[in-house]
Amino acid sequence: MNGPASELHTPLCELLGCRYPIVQTAMGWVAGADLVAATTNAGGFGFLAGATIAADRIEGEILKVKRLTDDRPFGLNFHMFQPNAQQLLDLAVKYRVRAVSYGRGPDKKVIGRLRDAGVVCMPTVGALKHALKAIEMGANAITVQGGEGGGHTGSVPTTVLLPQVVDAVQVPVIAAGGFYDGRGLLAALAYGAQGIAMGTRFLMTSDSQVPDATLQRYVQTRDAEKIAISYLVDGMPQRMIPNEYLTMLERASPLKRLRIALGLALQWKSETGMTTAQAASIFMKALREDSSSVAQTVMAANAPMLLQRSMVQGNPAEGVMSAGQVAALIPRLDSCESVISGIVRQALERRDALNRLTAPGPAVPASPSRAAAVA
Repeated sequence: MNGPASELHTPLCELLGCRYPIVQTAMGWVAGADLVAATTNAGGFGFLAGATIAADRIEGEILKVKRLTDDRPFGLNFHMFQPNAQQLLDLAVKYRVRAVSYGRGPDKKVIGRLRDAGVVCMPTVGALKHALKAIEMGANAITVQGGEGGGHTGSVPTTVLLPQVVDAVQVPVIAAGGFYDGRGLLAALAYGAQGIAMGTRFLMTSDSQVPDATLQRYVQTRDAEKIAISYLVDGMPQRMIPNEYLTMLERASPLKRLRIALGLALQWKSETGMTTAQAASIFMKALREDSSSVAQTVMAANAPMLLQRSMVQGNPAEGVMSAGQVAALIPRLDSCESVISGIVRQALERRDALNRLTAPGPAVPASPSRAAAVA
């Protein structure tokens, strides 16, 4: 590749088959075929959110991305606990998607099957121990998300977690959590990462297909401090923009929150086609592994169903709006093409500015008074 773009063509680009080391994460109900195609056509690498696309639609979405991008490489996200996890694995192998993303869950056999098919296994982790475990299981790239990131997130900031992981592993590391512009990309590369992954930045584009009512809530958010972490949605730390629904949960009694969670769990069961036997199996697995996680297992359905209200139904007051703190720094909805080209341009500009700052210049003779002082 010739021209300025080649200067940001890291080994991650070769691994994923993309032009720039910029990854769009698989946001539930947001990362559909249109957003993935827009990202991919702009030179980034997009992940399709297989965890929230209905089983009878997922193959069609994969084919749509391939059609809209002239068969350029893209990725697929899945969770092992979803009822159609096997379907997604089969589709990833059948269509030779370039990469899969996931949290904890796949065992060595599953990951081995994907890697044997030439699929890059690229989990997202929020702690060093999880990165090491993922590599032990067979991952060949790691996305590291610091606490600034949106949705489910950890407590360690990117500036601490990223170098920790980079120093400990031998696979490509992708930095996530707090990235939205070219300065961030350059900083991530300086830390030793091979690229950046962004969710909120791509959600807040004109290509995201998120309803206008919800997008306007994001654009109007100007205080990063208020994009805070709450445990009330599903018992896990989740960073989101505050709204009326979250205020209601904060004021509700534990019994009311459990009743809400049970109702949403039933809706999620119906939405995903999960059988009663499958639901019971997940519940019993949680009970065997950790009895304290039973309530969290029941609450796990809260997040996807409440996200659906905001991201699909366009009712942000009655759902949740996952967001990284960078949402407060994004004033408008540009296209993926504009976002990615702007990030690359700014990264190169900042790199050149740093080079000028550190370049050796002509020796400056000392003034007489300075020379006397030194003598």
